[in-house]
Amino acid sequence: MELTTLREEARDLLDETVALRRTLHRWPELGNDLPITKENVLGALEGLPLQITEHSTTSGIAAVLEGGKPGPTVLLRGDMDALPLHEDTDLEFESATEGQMHACGHDTHTAMLVGAAKLLSARKADIPGRVLFMFQPGEEGFAGAKFMLEEGLLDVGNRSDGSESPVTGAYALHITANLPAGWIASRANTIMASADTMHITVTGRGGHASQPHLALDPIPIACEIVQALQLMVTRTIDVFDPGVVTVGQITAGTTNNIIPETASIVGTIRAVSERTRSKIHDGIRRVAEGVGAAHDASVHVEFRDGYPVTVNNPGSAEFALDVAKEIVGEQGTVRLPNPIMGAEDFSYVLNRIPGAMLFLGGTSPDRNPATAAPNHSNRVVFDENAMVNGIAVYGAMALRHLTGSPS
Repeated sequence: MELTTLREEARDLLDETVALRRTLHRWPELGNDLPITKENVLGALEGLPLQITEHSTTSGIAAVLEGGKPGPTVLLRGDMDALPLHEDTDLEFESATEGQMHACGHDTHTAMLVGAAKLLSARKADIPGRVLFMFQPGEEGFAGAKFMLEEGLLDVGNRSDGSESPVTGAYALHITANLPAGWIASRANTIMASADTMHITVTGRGGHASQPHLALDPIPIACEIVQALQLMVTRTIDVFDPGVVTVGQITAGTTNNIIPETASIVGTIRAVSERTRSKIHDGIRRVAEGVGAAHDASVHVEFRDGYPVTVNNPGSAEFALDVAKEIVGEQGTVRLPNPIMGAEDFSYVLNRIPGAMLFLGGTSPDRNPATAAPNHSNRVVFDENAMVNGIAVYGAMALRHLTGSPS
């Protein structure tokens, strides 16, 4: 299928896409309940030939475009939620909600997916199959994708003519400040890490700070555990199948002259394979309990499993990059050499359906991606012109997948 006109068609949609993006940016919402965002998205989709399902457990929206010819269904995802962060960008459409900001660009994802729905709706008669537009809340730690899947997102049934049309592919774009505006990057196999939380409690005996020999101080034991965990990672985890353990918080004590009874260690665990993920969990428990036992202290280790490893289907990733190359050119298409250690709940979708996640560059030409404020920064700014390529790539992946699915 010829894709050369898609970028021009996407450019014609830029003004309304920017307008929607700025509205979403000004009114960010957190988690899985996004009433304002949902209302704006539904309003933007009004009038399009879509079968819309509003999810009940979250603010998720599933919108299906049925093409004029039989064929399978392809899923396109855009996440909608923001972050708990005060914005300091001085943009004219800066967040009007104190302590909340679209610092990860989900406002652009949502606006681009609406743009893609408009782009593809105009080609409805020629589409062989269906496109499922997944407007998802709760990506930032609330597992919105998991809830939408549990509510039956992929249970799309047959087409109106009775022919089968299962979901055979899934694709998502994520804007990033680490690439020039409009560039596309991805890779086969693992593209993003898992993200789990560890909570370690060290219990000793409280006492007077002047008499440590009569107490059992948990603070130096906790410090030793932190150091031992870093050694465990560097000496037992394969550097070619890496993992990260970062302690972000140590809490203990109330004042200077009291030895507390407990000390708490909280941190994050990242891995790019389930094998390493499991090995790190086992290692943390063994090291923490071992250090505690050496000092006659009690240690309790808890894990909260977060998002699994995000794994691109190799054929789908290469297919998507080849399609992107037709839209943005060879120079603007990047095959990432290594996974990103951030995490994504699109992983739940890719565990069910072969597909790929891609990154869209969002840094304007007058800024250096190496020094620009990154995603999740209170000062991050994305070049809205990049959304032209985003809309076009969304549309191109859907059209090309339906006319000749990747292996």
